[in-house]
Amino acid sequence: MPIIKKVRGIEPRFGSGCFIADNAVVVGDVVMGERCTVWFNAVVRGDVHSIRIGNDTNIQDGAVIHCTYQKAKTVIGSRVSIAHTAVVHGCTVEDDVLIGMGAIIMDDAVIGRGSVIAAGAVVLPGTIVEPDSIYAGMPAKKVKDTGPEMREVIARTARNYPMYAEWFKE
Repeated sequence: MPIIKKVRGIEPRFGSGCFIADNAVVVGDVVMGERCTVWFNAVVRGDVHSIRIGNDTNIQDGAVIHCTYQKAKTVIGSRVSIAHTAVVHGCTVEDDVLIGMGAIIMDDAVIGRGSVIAAGAVVLPGTIVEPDSIYAGMPAKKVKDTGPEMREVIARTARNYPMYAEWFKE
């Protein structure tokens, strides 16, 4: 059973159709939209600031979503895919974004709509990732614009995760 816990009197809130895996953790000031999925060993920890997540967003296995006390909340848009073991911390992620496996997004960064953060990339504090771009490396830098094929990958990934969640509902 997932750990869903009130912190300092604030309990997580979930939109309809959300799936929280058996050993996922969601605590504190977290508000999730509809059809979001939080997968195995993922942690969404709204204990020191707020976390807001749009609709149809998936937080994959081992990912960590957190924020910075009295400084940086975390805002994640709709149709965002946060891949396995990624860290999203005290930043803003706009709609229709794919964050690759093991990527790290640091405080006060803004990830523009339709962008991709490559696997293993490190987005430094305060970085502004322009919409429809692909960033890679350490520190992350723009490598190219997203094209139609990559936009379809972003959309397909976001569409598939609610379907995968249905497989676990018994």
